[in-house]
This record gives sequence, C-alpha cells and structure tokens, in this order.
Amino acid sequence: MNRTRFKSDDRDDPRAVAAGIITEWLAEPDHFPERSLSRVKRNRAFVTELVYGVVRRLLTLEWIENQFMSHSPPRPVQAILHIGVYQLIFMDDVEEYAAVHESVGLAEEGWRGLINAVLRRVQRERTFVLRRLSRAELTARYSFPDELVRRWTRHYGETDTARLCEWHNEPPQTCVRPDPRRIDAPAFEARCREAGIELVPHPFRARDRCFVLPRGVAVPDVPGYREGLFTIQDPSTLTAVDLLDPQPGETVLDACAAPGGKLQVMAARMNGEGRLVAMEKHADRVDRLRENLERTRDGWVELRIADATEPPSPEEQETFDAILLDVPCTNTGVLRRRADARWRFSPARLKKLNRLQTALLDAALPRLRPGGRLVYSTCSLEEEENEKLLRGWVSGHPDAHFAKARKNFPPRSHSDGSYAALVRKIPREDS
Repeated sequence: MNRTRFKSDDRDDPRAVAAGIITEWLAEPDHFPERSLSRVKRNRAFVTELVYGVVRRLLTLEWIENQFMSHSPPRPVQAILHIGVYQLIFMDDVEEYAAVHESVGLAEEGWRGLINAVLRRVQRERTFVLRRLSRAELTARYSFPDELVRRWTRHYGETDTARLCEWHNEPPQTCVRPDPRRIDAPAFEARCREAGIELVPHPFRARDRCFVLPRGVAVPDVPGYREGLFTIQDPSTLTAVDLLDPQPGETVLDACAAPGGKLQVMAARMNGEGRLVAMEKHADRVDRLRENLERTRDGWVELRIADATEPPSPEEQETFDAILLDVPCTNTGVLRRRADARWRFSPARLKKLNRLQTALLDAALPRLRPGGRLVYSTCSLEEEENEKLLRGWVSGHPDAHFAKARKNFPPRSHSDGSYAALVRKIPREDS
C-alpha cells in the first residue's frame, strides 16, 4: 500500500487534521508545523496540542511504539500511532477509549489491526511502559537528539541536562509586561482581576515586572490589549535591553528587530525622545513590527527594510550611541516554544549560523560611535554562538571591549534561555 488516506478529509475531525500535519512534517522536517496550524479554524487548541505534543515527544513515542512492533509502517500510519500513543501517555484529560477508537478509525482498513493492537497494548501496559521509560537513556526519556544531550551533559552535567530537557518539554507560558509609561504593575494586575483574570507575578528579576497569564486566556481578551497597555514577552528578553540601557535622547539601532519584543521595551525606555531605528530584512516582518508599534502608540520608531549583514557604505555617515544585535541562532534556549527546532540542530547548521552571527557583528561595529554600546544577544545555550564566539570576535577587533555578559539557564531562571553581552567601542586616541 503506497498511500494511506485519512478517514476525514473534510477537516472536521481534529485527529485527522493533526495526523495530516504530522505526516507532512515527518516527510519534511524543515517544514514548520505552525504554518499548517495557522490555517486550522476548528478545534484549534486540541489540534495544536496533538501536533506540538508529537513533535516534542517524537523519540519517546517511537521508543514506546517499538516495544510492540518490529518494523516502521508508512509515515501516515506512524502519524496516527504517534497521536494515539501521545493521548494515552501524555493527555490525561482524553478518554482512553476515544484515544484508541478515534485513532484507529483514521486509517485505511489494512492498517487498522496494527494500530489497534499497538494502542491496546500501550493502554493495558501503561504503568509498565512508564516505568521502563524512566530508566531509558535521556534521548528516549525526554525526546532530544543525541547531539544536544551529549553537548549539554558535557557542559551542565547529567542532572541539569535532565532538568533542562524536562523544562523544554513543558507547555510554554504566556507572559505579559505592563508598559510603565501607561500603567503601573499593581494597577494592571487590578484591572485584570476585575475582568476575572488572575495574573501570577513572574519570579524573574528585571527592571520591568512581568506576569504569567492563566492557561486558556487569549491575549486579545486581556484588559488593555487594544490600548497598548502591555506587551507579550518572556522576561528573559529584558536582559539584553537592561544591558544596553537605552536612554531618552540617544540614537539607538535595533539591527535585527523582528519580532519586536525588545524593540517595544526600548521604545518605552526612551519614551519618544531621541531616535530609535528598527532594521529588518524581511518586508512581511516589518509589517508585523509596524502593527505592534501602532498598538503601543510607538509610531515614532523608524522602520527600515535592510540587511544588517551589509556594512555601511562609505557615504553613510550615520552612527549610533547604542546598538542591539539580537542575532538568529539555534534557539536551544527556547525549545519549549519552538518544539521542532530541536530536530533542526546540527554542527553544520551551527557553523552556518556562526558565519551569519560574525557577519552581523562585523557590519554593526562601524555603525557604532566611538564610546558607544553594543549588546549581542541570542536565545541559545550553546557557547559556540555565545561567549566563545563573542570573545573570539572581540579579540580580533582592537576597538571592541568586552564589558560583561548574562546568561539565563531555564531551570534556574524559570524563563526562556538566553545570552546577552555588552561590548563597548573604544574611542581612538586621535578622536
């Protein structure tokens, strides 16, 4: 049988929709599942949980299924098995009968016997399966590639690596930051309480206060959304802005501005005084930046469609007091939010990103005035794109001085993982 169809091609069955998206992703791991999920209109929360749950727990699901079958079936059948096993093992709010019966019904007749047999055994032997899984290697237990587990174990030790994997496998929190220009934290908390939304203060220490939204609360339903009283961002994003410390009256550049969370914080810190320039290579992302800035009443920010890897031309005289360089990276600090990114990690991709990160640094330094500040930041935990890369780059640039750095390790900071380092441009003696 060369092709396996799903029972519900009318897109009314959420399990069929999820199985279809997972099948596409299994065939093309570089395919971003969120693009398919963005088109889902019905039962979106359930479909999203199934898709991201399977993507996140892929190796664990395969390990469980391999206990009960000797050969891998075609990808569409794998997808059905994955969503069935995921429901039985990880979704306590789904009835076991529904998990088995509805999953079996998705497949063509010739595969239903296998799917039914595997799911029934997982259902009956769940306790035994979980006991064996708890003794399995970290790669199977937490569903992470060998490459990541090995490098994290070398750097953090096995205990902290296990804690990190556990963190990344939990559903992400949605955090909001009230804009202190428009409302203080206690008043924002009170407005939300009046609307029946109990915010939880985030423990992360930063200049601005952040709150965790209760699960199930849609961001547009939070009081003050349309008035731009708050932004949506994990508190770890504040670390880079705190290091840069943009001041009213300065000329500041956000060289890789999308998606714009740090840009909005900088706009609030500068309070409309001075110049804040946002540079972004992709036009569609600039449109999204503009929408977010309009919501927070920050239309004064200058938006430019430009490639930050391109050094300034000889005719370009503009320099900045401060530059934020939030570079593309492997995302290993935010795998809780980007479940599929763990499967795209490789030494080759890391080296490719290192070349891009170095090019961005090379192009940013000439734009920084003597005595100015540059913050290099990532949402990565890998030293090759954090301290190792930056210190190597600084050593090759006599006019750059490494000042200090901060790194957030999720199990300790209770936030996304991130790295931020402050570099100062040394004034020339003849200037």
